[in-house]
Amino acid sequence: MEKKLPEKLAEVVQGFEGTGPIRLMFQDEARFGRIADTRRCWCPKPFRPLVQAMITQDYTYAYAAVSPLDGRLDSLILPHVNGACMHLFLEEIASRYSRERIVLVVDGAGWHKSEQFQLPPNLRLLFLPPYAPELNPVEHLWDELREKSFHNRVFDSLNALEDHLEHTLRDLENDPARVYSITAWSWIVNAL
Repeated sequence: MEKKLPEKLAEVVQGFEGTGPIRLMFQDEARFGRIADTRRCWCPKPFRPLVQAMITQDYTYAYAAVSPLDGRLDSLILPHVNGACMHLFLEEIASRYSRERIVLVVDGAGWHKSEQFQLPPNLRLLFLPPYAPELNPVEHLWDELREKSFHNRVFDSLNALEDHLEHTLRDLENDPARVYSITAWSWIVNAL
């Protein structure tokens, strides 16, 4: 994918009708739940830190699309990962960038190939090779979010988790320099 991205982009761009700037975006989903992620933490001697733990099977899902060239991040919190939620996310991305032609790079998950949705006219999908999550820069955003905002935390309810997730995603969306530093890989930037 790293070497073939310029060729694949050229193929996808030929399929667009109309004109407008091209926006290359990468998309992924992540599951966030009420399972505590306990990690090491600092505490002064001789004290031992106390961290609550919780195992509850309540989950919510974050959908995100990042534009590595300018650090723009767009996200939605949805209750499931399926074709209907993916369609909702695609419509949202297409409307946010209505004057641009969007090439959205996705993995091969079944709901990304769902027959339930029609692609908006300004959006095309480009699929990553199978079993290659390391090629998707959004995976590193999820790592950043989990490491900095979700470790050693217990949430009283799914609503509390979603509120915290919304706040952290908004902070990340409002910091394009940070998103750029995580996602602007040379092979992506050089492809355009």
